[in-house]
Amino acid sequence: MVDLLFWPFVAGLVLTAIHAYFGLHVLARGVVFVDLSLAQVAALGLTVAILAGHTVQSETGYWYALAFAIGGAVLFALARPYERSMQPEAVIGIVYAVSASLGVLVLDRAPQGAEHIKQLLIGSILTVTPQEVGALAALYGLIGAVHWVLRRPLLEVSFNPLLAAAHSRQIFLWDVVFYGSFALVVTSSVRIAGVLLVFSYLIVPAAIAGLFALTVRARLLIAWALGAALSAAGLYASWTWDLPTGPAIVAAFGAATALVALAFAFRRLLRAVRSKGASALTPVAMVLCGLISLVGLLLVAFPKMDQPWLDALENIAPSVQEAFLTPGERATRIDSLESVAQASAELTRLRALEQDVRWGTKEMDADKQERLRQYLAGRSEISAGDQLVLQALRAKARERQRYALGIPLLILGAGAIAVLARRQTRNRDIA
Repeated sequence: MVDLLFWPFVAGLVLTAIHAYFGLHVLARGVVFVDLSLAQVAALGLTVAILAGHTVQSETGYWYALAFAIGGAVLFALARPYERSMQPEAVIGIVYAVSASLGVLVLDRAPQGAEHIKQLLIGSILTVTPQEVGALAALYGLIGAVHWVLRRPLLEVSFNPLLAAAHSRQIFLWDVVFYGSFALVVTSSVRIAGVLLVFSYLIVPAAIAGLFALTVRARLLIAWALGAALSAAGLYASWTWDLPTGPAIVAAFGAATALVALAFAFRRLLRAVRSKGASALTPVAMVLCGLISLVGLLLVAFPKMDQPWLDALENIAPSVQEAFLTPGERATRIDSLESVAQASAELTRLRALEQDVRWGTKEMDADKQERLRQYLAGRSEISAGDQLVLQALRAKARERQRYALGIPLLILGAGAIAVLARRQTRNRDIA
């Protein structure tokens, strides 16, 4: 595992180093989606190169992408003086939508267009080579050095544009330097990491770091540490569960964002409870009661719709579903569950074997690999049939649970909301 994931992890560190820095600028300028837009413009250049007969990883493809990205960067710099009339996010959104649409139109004429779109979105960081990582590190080191030399005007334009306008009339020049170097970074990163992962490296570490620090230096250090940790977590998840590497790292960034948001919301709630007492929990209680009423209403009105809360409850306590089945239906359900469990265990074992063969940790001749693939496909079909039986039984139970569970939940939730609202009104009158 270490041998396979070492260079992708190093590539993640290199991407974190440069994108976290640019992310601070992007957030300060209020152009959050500029990276996504420039990455899509660079991807459009790559699609044109693909249509012309070049590969995504070719040098010609890179120059196509860079030319398009620089054109987009100049456009953003030209739009800066008109930000009062047209918001920067509007320009960014228009450029993204148009470039994405043109990319689809171009790839529609190219062989294997769907595969090229997938590669541009999720990249191929798992197959990165030491030479590619070294070239990226050298390029980003040079760009970082330029930004260090010009740090005062560049930071001033991003973090204090009013002061920059008062001191200098060359804001357009610094915007061209910023967006031009940014376009170069994005173009180089998209070839390896894809559009989605590049956006995640840019925004997530910088945004989370902004919650914990005020100075640029402190935010940058936190963003670097966070990007390195989440890259490692995503790569480990990709290896453990045999997931596509790029999306796994993006999911790790998303999970970190959700956890931080929940932690800050919980801290805010605790502060409210300390200052106002238990009454601060009334809005939360009303929301929970509203959800209870809503799930009851949905069960009554649409019993055939997916009910995730009821599925989870039945997994924990199967009697919730079995109580609404006939004895024959219960026996069928038990047999199907046993069959699914046996098939799942066998498929897990064989897929682990297939994964070991694919990663090269075990050897198997081509004939046996094909037989293994066909057996897995057939066994999966049988398991899918058992799942259909379980779904049919669940649909019968839902029809019977419709009123037995749905109406009580609806009444309970609505009644609790009414009581809480009356109590909140009474407390306000007393205050």
